[in-house]
Amino acid sequence: MSDQDRWVVELWQRYKSTGDLELRNRLVVQYSPLVKYVAGRVRSGLPQSVEQGDLISEGVIGLIDAIDKFELERGLQFQTYAVPRIRGAMIDSLRSSDWVPRSLREKKRDIERAQASLETSLGRTPTDREIAAELQIAITDLRETYRKVSYTNVASIDELGVGDELLPKAADGSGDIDLGPELLEAVRQLAERDQVIVALYYFEGLTLAEIGQVLGVTESRVSQLHTKVTMTLKTKLSLANAS
Repeated sequence: MSDQDRWVVELWQRYKSTGDLELRNRLVVQYSPLVKYVAGRVRSGLPQSVEQGDLISEGVIGLIDAIDKFELERGLQFQTYAVPRIRGAMIDSLRSSDWVPRSLREKKRDIERAQASLETSLGRTPTDREIAAELQIAITDLRETYRKVSYTNVASIDELGVGDELLPKAADGSGDIDLGPELLEAVRQLAERDQVIVALYYFEGLTLAEIGQVLGVTESRVSQLHTKVTMTLKTKLSLANAS
């Protein structure tokens, strides 16, 4: 154990035994990079009206809550415990502001219903063209809706059981990630490009812009594809649970 690691362990032990707020503040400073990391992930693809500074402020509240509730004796890594709570505080703030128009929420539900209907009748993941035909809209309109819906998709794939609580391996040194059999099977049913997006975003920790560079498309297009992927997985899991 390095001197730095030993110092952090001792800081935790002293705070948990005394509850001293100055010690808690030191822990907040120690783990503040987590808040910036999560804010960057949540902010990606959101409208310019959403300020990263506001997300960071809410994230700090989530970090403090995580520090207070973290149980040393459980042997978990604090990063793994804290990130979903930091992210949850940011998402709760976004949801409470109710900045998503009702008409857009309705379009999202329409797409999800069309996906579910086609998935059942076709026995496979429907294409954009098939979804557009089912909705009786142009394929360009469907993709524009995906772009707009991406702004509402802040909870993303973690509502399905995996997400930004899984830090990139370089950040926390974790090993292989267990998706759970249902989600893993749903991911396997995705098109190859969609599987690549899941792998790069959720396991390699790339931003949407970086994924766009890998795939040779714009960040906006990756945002559309990412939204479609999460909606498709949600549909597949809902159908699997209903069967």
